[in-house]
This record gives sequence, C-alpha cells and structure tokens, in this order.
Amino acid sequence: MQTSLRYFTALLAAFAVCSADRAENVDLSTVPRRNSVQLTIYNSEDITLVRETRIVTFKKGMNPLQFSWANTQIDPSSVDLKFLTSADKLDVQDTTFPHEKPQMLYWNVKSDVDAEATIQITYFTSGITWSADYIAVANKEESKLDIDGFVRVTNNSGEEYENAQVRLVVGTINLVEKIAELAKLPMDKVKNLPPDEFKKARREVAWGMMDRGALGGAMSATASPAKAEKEIIKEGLSEYFIYAIEGTETIPNGWSKRMRSFKGNNVPVQIQYRYRPREYGEQLVRMYLMTNNKDSKLGTTPLPDGVVRVFRNNGRDGLSYLTQQPVKYIPIGDKIELNLGIDPEVVFELTKLRASRDDIWMRINGKNEFQSVGRDASEVEVNSMVVGWNERSTFRQQIRNYTAKPINVEIRRSFDGHNDFRSELEPKLHDFQTVEFATKVAPGAKKDLRYEIVRHQGRNAKQNNVTLETAEIKN
Repeated sequence: MQTSLRYFTALLAAFAVCSADRAENVDLSTVPRRNSVQLTIYNSEDITLVRETRIVTFKKGMNPLQFSWANTQIDPSSVDLKFLTSADKLDVQDTTFPHEKPQMLYWNVKSDVDAEATIQITYFTSGITWSADYIAVANKEESKLDIDGFVRVTNNSGEEYENAQVRLVVGTINLVEKIAELAKLPMDKVKNLPPDEFKKARREVAWGMMDRGALGGAMSATASPAKAEKEIIKEGLSEYFIYAIEGTETIPNGWSKRMRSFKGNNVPVQIQYRYRPREYGEQLVRMYLMTNNKDSKLGTTPLPDGVVRVFRNNGRDGLSYLTQQPVKYIPIGDKIELNLGIDPEVVFELTKLRASRDDIWMRINGKNEFQSVGRDASEVEVNSMVVGWNERSTFRQQIRNYTAKPINVEIRRSFDGHNDFRSELEPKLHDFQTVEFATKVAPGAKKDLRYEIVRHQGRNAKQNNVTLETAEIKN
C-alpha cells in the first residue's frame, strides 16, 4: 500500500557539476520505505503529532530530499527532519519551497560519506480523531465484572498510516494557559495575538506536550513507544496523560479502526441504591460502583472519556443488557459509577405527612385609635405584616425491598436557604446545603425513614446552610 511514500521521495541527484560520484547518485535514486510511524492524537484541538522513520541511502555530496503534503491536512510549517543515525556525517544545508511546485519542499542534505541512515520526520496533521468505549459484563451474582476497553481511531487526514503506533492524549489541557506562559502574556490577551504568532505558539505548546516520554524527543527505529513508562502530567490548570495503545494498526484514510486499550478481569463491584434528586430526578436508582485502582484489578492508567455498555450474565448462557451511559475522564483512584436506572423490585415512596408554621413575627407599622362620642366605647386598629416565620414539614421515605438480597440505600437531598434537618437517621453533611444518610433494607422488608425540615423564612433566616439536629419524629 502506498501511503506517505508518495509524499516523501529521496531524490539522490546531482545539482550542478556532474562528477562521477554524483552520476552514481542519479542511478541510486530510491523511494525509501517507511520503517515506523507513531501517531499522538489530541482530540479537542484536532491536532495529531506524526513521527515517522525511514531508512535512506545517502551518497557522498549533496542529496536533495523531497516532501509533499498535497491533498492532506498536514501543516507544512510543522515539518521537521532529524537524523537518528550518522548524525555527525549528515547535515541539512537548507530547505527550499519551489514556487512551480506548491505543497512541496526540498531538504538539501550534505553527506560526508556513502552511508545508510535512519531519518525521522515529524509534523502535525488534522483530521485524525479517537473515541473510547467500554464493554462491562457482570457475573450472575453481580459481585464482579469484566471490563474491556476499546479505542476507535478515525482517519480523515488525507494520508494513510501503515502499522502505526497510536498514543492518545487523555485528560484536560488548557492550551490558552500554556500559550500565555510561552508568550509571557495574561491569558485574556492571548486571543489578541496575530494569527501567525498564535498558530506558532499553539504548535510549540502542543509539540512539547505530546512529545513527552518519546525517548528524548526521538523515536527509536526498534523501540516501541507503547512500552515507555506511563506518566501523568499535572501542570497548572492542565492535567493530562499520554495513553499508549499496545501493538500497531494500519489506518487507511477515510477508515476507522477499533483497537483494544485494556482488559480488566474480575473487577469487584458494589451495588448501591441512590436517591439524589439533583442528579437522578425524583426516583431511586440502582448503581454499580467500582474504583479505578490496583485493588480493583484496574488503576494502571486513567480511563479516557467514553461510552460504557453494561451487560449481566443471565445464567442461561446469555447476556442481559442493563444500560449504556457516557463516562468522563476517570483518574487513577477515582470511582466509576454506572447508573442502571430504576429497579422494579425496589419500591420507593416519598410522602409529606404534615406541615405547619410557628415562631411568627409581625412588623407593626402604626395604629389608629377610635372612640365613640356619647358612649363608653373605643377601638384600636393595628397595621402590621408578617416578616418572619418557620415552616415545618415532616416527610416519610418508605423503601420496600422485594429482591432476595439486602440492599444498601443512600439518600442525599439539598435544601436552599436556612434549614434545620431533624431526625434520628444519623445524617451527615455532604456540603453546607446537602444532607446525606444511609440505611440497609433486608430482603422482603420495608423501612420508613422519617425526618422534619424546619425552614427559617424572612427575619428568622440568619444564614444559608443546613443544621443537623437529633430528634424523635413522631407519626
């Protein structure tokens, strides 16, 4: 398959005077094969750093090398040539962009010897993207599951890449922050940079970022970057990770390739039922909970953004589909939370049992006094308005467990304003406005969870948080 071989040609030809050596150069003109290629793909900025090596036979004297990017999305200003072997015998004399041949350049390489050398060409291209997806299969008991991670690389760059080593930039990178540091400008001034300067700075930032862990900036013709030590980089507002996919794949232009990124077997899973209205609405949902760490048979790398499809072994040599949901970038040590939706075997009801008001304060605006003439009678009219009160509401959350296993339930509710949360549920504060408590419901059992909310209104409201109080809530 002819990939960038059609874009890069060794023109080992004579320039001016045809000496005997240079005449031999004409006879030895070759199209060097691509020895290796590596793609480092950064999705959110549509930038891919391509690093490829080729073995070229040089003859003593001047050797013109041609590079063309016609019909591709290669950034010509980013193209760079480096000698990985015989570097002390080879030197780029100049780079020429011929006017009569657009989308092409020549490197004029002077060689001191007749020698074969490995060269490395790097450049940026656009049009290559990746997406991650995961398949999770729980065992029949739902105590463990197997997770397979995949990455789909789509190539619309105009170029074809054979046996490519693929690296993914995973996480968050604030390029504006990096460009501001490079240009020594406030971040709000970066957008005012001239387009050429912004493009150059953007390229330099991306180059340094994606060149991490690449064997000192050069790719060995024999070593695989997929085996380089994994590293998480945290710098300022950025946190990212260079994720190497094992092995190589051929990715033709206009095609997508799906590659396995990792496999986790027998990952421990916990089941929890949650009531969190702000996250899941007014319903009790069933969750699979895991942790991205070594104890969970994971944790060697962060997990990229992607879509998880969850199945369960139904015990009849088949799989039952449970859910599909997107997940965000999951650092090492963070939880993986999969929402399976409502469980028909667990019934949840929230009931408001009673409501009342007390501790009412009035503002007296003035009064008018009246007395009847000729008889002993008088009246006083007082003009006032309510300016403060407490609203008391008692709730019952009833959970019926019709499954054959005990279930763990977590309740988390947020309350705006100044509130007292009164109960015997041993709650804790998730944050200053959010109360959280947990319970366990036995198989076939029912449990009532009761609490009272005292909301302070008007002049009675002194702060904006929830205070926890232990109190018996009567029927």
